[in-house]
Amino acid sequence: MFRHTDHLQFDVKPEKPDPVYARKLQELIGGAFGEMTVTMQYLFQGWNCRMPGKYKDMIMDVATEEIGHVEMIATMVARLLEGAPATKATQEAMADPVVAAVLGGMDPQQAIVSGGGPTLSDSNGVPWNGRYIVASGNLLADFRANVTAESQGRIQTARLYHMTDDPGVKDMLKFNLARDTYHQNLWLSAIAQLKADGIEDTIAPNALLDEEHSEHATSLWHLSDGTQSDQGMWATGMAPDGVHKNGFIRDPQPLGEKASAPAPDPKLYVTYDGSQGEPRSNAFGTEAGLVGKIKDAVKPDKP
Repeated sequence: MFRHTDHLQFDVKPEKPDPVYARKLQELIGGAFGEMTVTMQYLFQGWNCRMPGKYKDMIMDVATEEIGHVEMIATMVARLLEGAPATKATQEAMADPVVAAVLGGMDPQQAIVSGGGPTLSDSNGVPWNGRYIVASGNLLADFRANVTAESQGRIQTARLYHMTDDPGVKDMLKFNLARDTYHQNLWLSAIAQLKADGIEDTIAPNALLDEEHSEHATSLWHLSDGTQSDQGMWATGMAPDGVHKNGFIRDPQPLGEKASAPAPDPKLYVTYDGSQGEPRSNAFGTEAGLVGKIKDAVKPDKP
């Protein structure tokens, strides 16, 4: 169950309308690393968590806070759109042919579809996509993804901070930056807590260590023209997992056979010179074996 209060988590008071900036701010709502993504990512991680207690409770706390962040930014977008599209900011932007070509002023959907309000889309009007979220049920893997999400979200917030002179907008973004800072540290602390609780051995990356080809789990393959990739901690010393020792292969050689595609199915009509021999089986929906032979005998395919 969720409850909603009329009060925002933090004040949202722009000094003046700015539909051009409202379009930019849409990235923090519906972009790949926007607030909608972390909201749904954390909610599904919480719902998928199989351990009642501190981990699930913490995930749900942050997830619910993120719903409030969506509301804050959506409210800011609506207030920045007040009086659009006939505003001075839009007219000034459209006067520059380069800016007009790239931005086109406000997002037309904000006027046509949402009636002067925010949309669930990014700064280019691309709808938000549920495929942005990571919720695997594996807490270590999920918490690492969360660090990335908060880091990328904070970068975008910081960039947007420098794209406005509106003190009210900047004030809200200062709050968002601070919460992103805390959430990065929170997920890093949660990873450390998993290790302290001694449950990281049951989850990635330690699963199947006895099954993997362990001789390939220790070294960076030097495959670029750069000359200093062996200078980092990733190429020497003990690995962070405390199990492997990092190494460096300066002139790695391929371990597999020469790459070649199999002979094509004749029914696909692929240009082919016979160099790979005859097809071993039919593919892409055509049937092989006894069933296929029976069907061909009863009703042969005709090109």
